[in-house]
Amino acid sequence: MNTSTIPANRGTLLDQAYELAQTLERRLQHAIRGREAVIDLLLTALLADGHVLLEDYPGSGKTTLAKALGDAIEDDQPHDEIVAFRRIQFTPDLLPSDITGVTVFDPDTGSFSFRPGPLFAHIVLADEINRTSPKVQAAMLEAMAEKQVTVDNVSHPLDELFFVVATQNPRDQAGTYPLPVAQHDRFLFKIRMDYIEREAELDVLRSARERRQAPGLDLPRVSRSSVVLARRTVESFVHVDERIHTCLVDMARSIRESPHVTQGVSTRSLVLMLPALQASALKRGRDYVTAEDVAYLAPYVFAHRMELAPGIDDASEVIRECTRPAMETLTRSTLR
Repeated sequence: MNTSTIPANRGTLLDQAYELAQTLERRLQHAIRGREAVIDLLLTALLADGHVLLEDYPGSGKTTLAKALGDAIEDDQPHDEIVAFRRIQFTPDLLPSDITGVTVFDPDTGSFSFRPGPLFAHIVLADEINRTSPKVQAAMLEAMAEKQVTVDNVSHPLDELFFVVATQNPRDQAGTYPLPVAQHDRFLFKIRMDYIEREAELDVLRSARERRQAPGLDLPRVSRSSVVLARRTVESFVHVDERIHTCLVDMARSIRESPHVTQGVSTRSLVLMLPALQASALKRGRDYVTAEDVAYLAPYVFAHRMELAPGIDDASEVIRECTRPAMETLTRSTLR
């Protein structure tokens, strides 16, 4: 990069983005215990402008986690249509208009007006997303992909911050509508939430009263605009070496050629992985992406986009085997 094109406040912007990530992390760790890895991935996706699919079980803390994230972001551009957080419980009888909104007729004025649905929020928890019909899933797909909803052939933009945390229970598939490949591909990460460790579970019980109280002045909130600025800072100023690009392409080609895989990962997944790698680097105090970031995020980005051959169950193991040569080549390089 030509040094003359680097803004003088580049370091300040990176420091501000790093501090924002730390502030959000402290608030989420106050609200939910024993989920440090999930919190890290959730904030990485938020900074990368992606969406997250959680595979969980009831009572795992997903609602608490998503609501805490919504509460941590203060809207500095208040308006009636957008709220901080919405939870949508997906059911088989849900209609697209139940989440996108409806056009209503006002007999007093003789005109139609749009009434926004629960998708008009900064943080949306889509609970049990695989329990709703394909029509509703298609409406979600448009919202996640385009940050807009279409009602009566009129498109309505969602907020720039729009971030979806969707859940599904992998152990209870009765009466579900499996997500189509296109919608799986719209989630940056798929994260499995297992039971937390014994000590963490004890800490949950000990701190129940404390966590019911909202964080005070010692845990400040962040503004909506600062989150949007942090996203732009990550994209613009965290360096991605050309060797990272080469590694990602070689990893994807190796996965596609594996006899254990019937459908490999898409080029889109590689494009979406770049801001995730940049966000991961920033959260670790770096302004450049390393092989460590690639190895850490690859299973969460690739696993849900792959279709395994019959008899193969462990996508993570397939990813490790397929990506080892490319990762070894990258690791031997010095990325700075």
